[in-house]
Amino acid sequence: MAMERNASENYTRPIRRILVGVLVVLLLALFMIWRIDNPRVERFRALLVDRMIPSFSWAMAPVTAAANMLDDFQSYTKIYQQNQDLRRELQQMKAWKEAALQLEQRNARLLDLNNVRLDPKLTHVTGVVIADSGSPFRQSVLLNVGERDGIQDGWATMDGIGLVGRISGVGRNTSRVILLTDSNSSIPVTIQPSGQRALMNGDNSVAPLLEFVESPELVRPGDQVVTSGDGGVFPAGLLVGQLALGPNRRLRVRLAADNERLEFLRVLRSGASRLVGESGELILPAGMALLPPPLPQEEEASDE
Repeated sequence: MAMERNASENYTRPIRRILVGVLVVLLLALFMIWRIDNPRVERFRALLVDRMIPSFSWAMAPVTAAANMLDDFQSYTKIYQQNQDLRRELQQMKAWKEAALQLEQRNARLLDLNNVRLDPKLTHVTGVVIADSGSPFRQSVLLNVGERDGIQDGWATMDGIGLVGRISGVGRNTSRVILLTDSNSSIPVTIQPSGQRALMNGDNSVAPLLEFVESPELVRPGDQVVTSGDGGVFPAGLLVGQLALGPNRRLRVRLAADNERLEFLRVLRSGASRLVGESGELILPAGMALLPPPLPQEEEASDE
């Protein structure tokens, strides 16, 4: 085995030396050809390039394909990054759009509040709705104004269009508003243009009931309903809504205020409420006085 290995090495070693010598000679010749500045050598170089370069295109194909793949990957990476940036910008734009819409809606509600025409004698305090009852059995909201702002029980509250309810419960910094739809709400109203008086009672539905109408045949669906001012509960002439006919043919009031989107409320200063101190005592309308009881008549003597 050792002799065969030595014989093969003795045979291949001269061949390697010959090949290395031939390669060195070719490289030196190629170098000399590329260094010689001669028109004939230049034409030879051009002919050599024309002959050799096209034949090596198959060898360059993998390199070219790899370079193209690398360029495509880099382009894909850039496109992906741009797509992610655009997605983030789109999310920011959506958030800004939502904020702009909310500000626009709040601005519109504030403008509506400013456009409501009220009695010049009535002043008001504007409050922000900070919470609602969240109960189907009690319809109320909480305002961020209270005793520090001079709020009193019984004062009327309005949104940008119509009457919303009344103050029922005042704290130092907050106050609760009982909505017209609450079952504890009952206010006297006037139906226009007929001038019929009635009582609007809440029943926890979106359209309160209208009861005790003086002459129901004189009213029609679509008639305007305003506060009558009877009993001094609310100032007269405040818009409540429109008359409507319920499924059971009962009269109801479609409220002008949007109770689903209450954000700002105007509390009307209508004066202090008068309380009943004793049983049998009455609260009379302004300008009326209770007549004194009749004096007992003396019995006339029958004797002359």
